[in-house]
Amino acid sequence: MILARPIALDRGVDLDAALGRLGLPTPARDYLLEKLPHAQVLLTGLGQQEGRFLKHTCAEGSAAGLFPRFLPGDQALRPGTALLSGAKDQLARLVQAARERPEMHPLADALERLLGVDTAPRPTLLGGRCFVWGERTYVMGVLNVTPDSFSDGGLSASLEAAVARGLALIEAGADMVDIGGESTRPGAADVPVDEELRRVLPVIQELSARSDVPLSIDTSKAEVARAALGAGATLVNDVTGFSADAQLPFVTASAGAVACLVHMRGMPRTMQENPHYEDVVAEVLEGLVAAVARAEAAGVPGDRIWVDPGIGFGKTFGHNLFLLRHLRELRLLGCPVVLGTSRKAFLGALSGGKPPAERLMGTVASIAAAAVMGGVDVVRVHDVAEVRDALAVVDAIGKAASGGALWAPASRG
Repeated sequence: MILARPIALDRGVDLDAALGRLGLPTPARDYLLEKLPHAQVLLTGLGQQEGRFLKHTCAEGSAAGLFPRFLPGDQALRPGTALLSGAKDQLARLVQAARERPEMHPLADALERLLGVDTAPRPTLLGGRCFVWGERTYVMGVLNVTPDSFSDGGLSASLEAAVARGLALIEAGADMVDIGGESTRPGAADVPVDEELRRVLPVIQELSARSDVPLSIDTSKAEVARAALGAGATLVNDVTGFSADAQLPFVTASAGAVACLVHMRGMPRTMQENPHYEDVVAEVLEGLVAAVARAEAAGVPGDRIWVDPGIGFGKTFGHNLFLLRHLRELRLLGCPVVLGTSRKAFLGALSGGKPPAERLMGTVASIAAAAVMGGVDVVRVHDVAEVRDALAVVDAIGKAASGGALWAPASRG
């Protein structure tokens, strides 16, 4: 699979304003915006024909400023890789040139996804509510009705306790509540379908009767999802990315539900046994592309698919941190991005070995960093009120535009 990954891809408005701040006249700004190489793109997965096309096309056009500069990888060491350096409009012209040759369409598709990386996904209608992406970061509250979840196992074991916890999450400001009856912590054992249904169905029924906040069912089993969706859930959150149960995507599609597809290497019982990647970002992207394809093949519309990189699911602590730095690359999929770092082990390790209940500050820090870098739409958390407060500040900073008259977007007239 060809991926065009943004190393640097400036949004343009800030650069234009910065040039205006220098006092440059419009013709000079236009010239610099055209010539400055403010897009740096890593291409992976190239075949020989794509490499030849890029070498020939860019060699002819880059000197005239039509196309970006092209630097191929060392074919003996890193075959199939290249670097493009140029302006966004040069990349757009390269897409047009690739579109003229049918065999180059996969390359054109990859570059088009790159150019749309800062375009918000289409809004999602979920449980009677409309989630407009890009306006703010939404919060998914975690409600585990399990005896063995890593952080809150056993705390909501009874129906009364589970419903009270769910209502408390809603009162604290959760935009949706994710209900799970099977632990997916490392080493967790499978739960029989009947037991999982016994745990989650009464809770979903009670919460859907007492609140209009959308409910999610955290399951990898089609039978559980079918019953949960019938009881009032409107989202299926599958940590296996629709790979464990072939019927689950069809159940999701037939119910008109939203699918949240998580990347996981292996299964919970074995996923942390020496996970290895050559390129963790590329391999997570490729896994999520396959998951999205499974969903769409079953009839789930593209605007009802969310993706999650699966922090902690078949990844080392180092993999988790690197993914957090590169979350923006998941924008290439064109789907809303969900992030679940809440109370996870790598946060405890970084904060001196704190147990799950003491990882709030680490959780907030990880979420704030991800939101600032523009790579997340929904965060899945245990501590809703505190995270909502943090996101209110982070989202406001991200949208701040009052830098004074000299920092306003420069006039193009």
